[in-house]
Amino acid sequence: MVAPARGRFVVEKSSVRVLAPEHIRGHHDAAIGNFGVPDYGGTLTGVVLYPDKKATGCAEFPGKFKSKSGRPVVLLLDRGECYFALKSWNAQQAGAAAVLIADTVDEQLLTMDTPEASPDTRYLDKLNIPSALVNRAFGESLKRMAEKADAEGEVVVKLDWRESMPHPDERVEYELWTNSNDECGPRCDEQAAFVKSFRGHAQILERGGYARFTPHYITWYCPEAFRLTRQCQSQCINHGRYCAPDPEEDFGEGYEGKQVVVENLRQLCVHRVANESGRPWAWWDFAMDYKLRCSMKEKKYSKACAEEVVTALGLSLDKVLACMGDPDADADNAVLSKEQEDQIGRGSRGDVTILPTLVINDVQYRGKLERTAVLKAVCAGFKEGTEPQVCLSHGEHQGLHFRRQDGETTMNF
Repeated sequence: MVAPARGRFVVEKSSVRVLAPEHIRGHHDAAIGNFGVPDYGGTLTGVVLYPDKKATGCAEFPGKFKSKSGRPVVLLLDRGECYFALKSWNAQQAGAAAVLIADTVDEQLLTMDTPEASPDTRYLDKLNIPSALVNRAFGESLKRMAEKADAEGEVVVKLDWRESMPHPDERVEYELWTNSNDECGPRCDEQAAFVKSFRGHAQILERGGYARFTPHYITWYCPEAFRLTRQCQSQCINHGRYCAPDPEEDFGEGYEGKQVVVENLRQLCVHRVANESGRPWAWWDFAMDYKLRCSMKEKKYSKACAEEVVTALGLSLDKVLACMGDPDADADNAVLSKEQEDQIGRGSRGDVTILPTLVINDVQYRGKLERTAVLKAVCAGFKEGTEPQVCLSHGEHQGLHFRRQDGETTMNF
C-alpha cells in the first residue's frame, strides 16, 4: 500500500463579463478547463449561442455555428452524459471559438479534467479552444437570454484570462511535476514530447535570466504498518519513506517502483548540481537525452545509462551521487522529503496529485501540455512591458496575443 502526501485542490478561475443585453451586465467566475488552450493573458469577446434545450454537445453538430454580427461564437452547453472535453471538441468542430458549460446542480465551481487517454479520446491533441464551467444559476440566465436573442439582441460576453495568471514582476517562476518512468502510456509520451519541444524556449528564458525553472517528481510514502510487505519493499527506498508505483503494475516482472524513485532522485540532483554550476538549463538536456538513450521500453532504464548521460553533459557525477545519498539507509533523504513537502498545496496553490502538472507563478496551469500553449501561459506571467523577445516574436508569428489589454474537485464529465 503506497499513500500520497495529502493536501488540497484549488480551482483556477477566469472571468466572464456579460456586455449585452445591458440589463444583465455583470461579472461572473468560471472554472478553467484542464484541456484545450486557455487564452492566458488575453480576452475573447463573443456571442453566446445555445443550440437547443438540454444541449449536451455529446454528439457531432450537423453544421457550423455563426453569430448574426459575425463575432466569434461562445457555445453554451449543458453538463452531463459525456466527457467535458468531448463537448468542447464537438463545439470546436462546429466553429465555436470557446465553450461555456453550465453546471446542472447547485455547487461550488470545479475543474473540468482531461479524460484518460484511449482510442476514443484521440481528439484531445487537436483540441485548441478554451473551455470553462459556470455555475447553474449563471448558466440558466445565459440560456434564457440566448433563447430570446432574436427579440432582445445577441448575448455578448467577454471571457477574460488576464488575471488568471499572476504577473507580478519581470521574472517568471515555473515548475514541471513529471516522472522518469516512460511506461505509463499516453501521459508519459505527452511529457516526453513536451520536454523535447519546449527545451529550446526554456533554455532561452533561463539563460537570459527571464525565468526560473524547477523540475519536481511526485513521491509517495508507505504507511509504517505495511513497510515489511513485498509491495512496499519493491516500490520504496529508505525503508518505505519514498515510493513510486510499479511501472508495469506487476510485482513479478519488469522494473520496480523503487528503481523509478532512485532515477527521479538522480534527476532532481542533476538539476541541483547543474544549478550550482551556473547551468540550471542543463536539466532539459539531461531529461531529453535520458528519454532517448535510457528508455524503459527498450530495457535501457539503468544507473549505468543515466551516469553516461550525466558525464556526457559535463556535470560532476561525484556531486550527483553525493546529493542522492544512500537509498538503503533507514533515514530521511533531504531532497525527497522536500519533494513531499512541496506536493502539498498552500496559499493560492493547490495540491499536486496528477502527472504531469505545470505550475506557473504558484498557479497550476490548465490546458494541454503543448509547446505553444505553455509558452503563452509562461509569457502571461511577466509584468506588462517586461516580456522577453521570445514571447513577443513567437506570439506575432503564431498570431497570439500574450499581453493584457487593459477535499478533490476535478471531474471529467
